[in-house]
Amino acid sequence: TTLGGAAALAFAAARRPTPAAFAGIAWLGLTAEFALHRILPGPKTPEELAKMAVTSVLIPPAALGHRLAGEVRVRRPRPAARAILFDRDDTLIHDEPYNNDPELVRPVPGAEDVLRRLRAAGVPVGVVSNQSGVARGLITPAELAAVNARVEELLGPFGTWQVCVHADGDGCCCRKPKPGLVTRAALALGVRPEDCVLIGDIGADIEAARAAGARGVLVPTPRTRAAEIEAARRDALVAGDLAEAVGLAMGDRAW
Repeated sequence: TTLGGAAALAFAAARRPTPAAFAGIAWLGLTAEFALHRILPGPKTPEELAKMAVTSVLIPPAALGHRLAGEVRVRRPRPAARAILFDRDDTLIHDEPYNNDPELVRPVPGAEDVLRRLRAAGVPVGVVSNQSGVARGLITPAELAAVNARVEELLGPFGTWQVCVHADGDGCCCRKPKPGLVTRAALALGVRPEDCVLIGDIGADIEAARAAGARGVLVPTPRTRAAEIEAARRDALVAGDLAEAVGLAMGDRAW
C-alpha cells in the first residue's frame, strides 16, 4: 500500500500520468480494503467513519517505517557482553528436579568448553538460579551448597553465585522473573546490568534480564513452552545450544 502511494506521487512528480494513475488506483484500492476491514465491526457513526478513513491512510506508512527501523536496529552489531550470567538447571547442567545429590550433577554438552573459553578470554561469568526447593523443605541449604560445589568442580569457578531460595508466594525481589538476581550478580562482577547477558532455558530468565536492563538469550529445551520461545524471538535472542548462545552474547555466532 505504501509503495503504491509513493509510486503514484513519484510518477506524478515526473509528469508520467499513466503509471501515476495505475499506482494511485492500486493505493486507493488497498487503502479502501484496509479501511473496510476496520469499519465493518462498527460502530459506524460519522465520527468513527472519519477516524477510520484518516487512520487507514496513515497506518500503512507508519507501520512500514516502524518495521524498517526495527530491521536496521536488530542488524546492527551488538556490543560484546562484558559479563555472562547463566541459569543453572537445564542451561549449565541437566535438570534434576529439586536436586539435593551432588552425584546427579551432569553438565549439558558444550558447557565445559564454552566456560573454559570465556575464562581464557577474561570474561566474568556467574550463575543466577531459582532454588525454591529450599523454601519448600525439599533441599537443605547444605545440600544446595554441595550441589553447587559439584557444579564448580565439574565446570570450574564462577565469579558469583546468586541463588533465590524463596518460593513463589514469598514476595521476594530476587526470584526470576524479577531482576534482583541479575542486578546483584552484575554488582558482584563489577559491571553494569546492561553490560550483562543472561543465558537461560525458560521465559523467566529472559524476563529477568529485561527487567534488570540486561540482554537475554534463550536456549530452549523440550520443557520450554512454545509461547516462551515465540516471545524470545520477538524481544530477545534464541539459540540452538549453549555454544551458539555464548556466540550471540559475544557478537560471534561461531564462538
